[in-house]
Amino acid sequence: MTDALETWREFHVAMLGATAALAGLVIVAASVNIDKIVLARSLTARLAAAIAGLVLAIVTSGIALIPGLSSAWFGALVLIVTVIAAAFQVHAARALRKDRGHGSVAARAGLGFLPLVAYAVAGALLLSGLSSGLVLAAAGSLLAIVVAIVISWIALVEVLR
Repeated sequence: MTDALETWREFHVAMLGATAALAGLVIVAASVNIDKIVLARSLTARLAAAIAGLVLAIVTSGIALIPGLSSAWFGALVLIVTVIAAAFQVHAARALRKDRGHGSVAARAGLGFLPLVAYAVAGALLLSGLSSGLVLAAAGSLLAIVVAIVISWIALVEVLR
């Protein structure tokens, strides 16, 4: 399975760079209006969860680049960092429940859970010895980027309303 992880090396190198750059951009974009963002607890929580999702993608890709890492270790580490990132998303979901914003709370909160679910299933599959978990880990990385962009855009628009 280490060979299977090795075949994803270039993908993880690209994801590591892309997600790190995007995380920096999200933080800079949020810092421009930080005084307004911190007044809205749900926006602060959602941005924190989006950044945590990007950090999850960064850390997962970084872990995947460790030479000689077994699939079981990769799966276990993916699960551990996913649980940490999930804490931010749960906090965001709770903050959204108290916020009477636009749209359903389930839809607004559910978006942030998409990459977490992909990573959790990936970790479980890898721990079970199934290399298909590598595909789901890749999907988690891509979902983390898409979700972070969408949530960041929503947060920045909400701040200017």
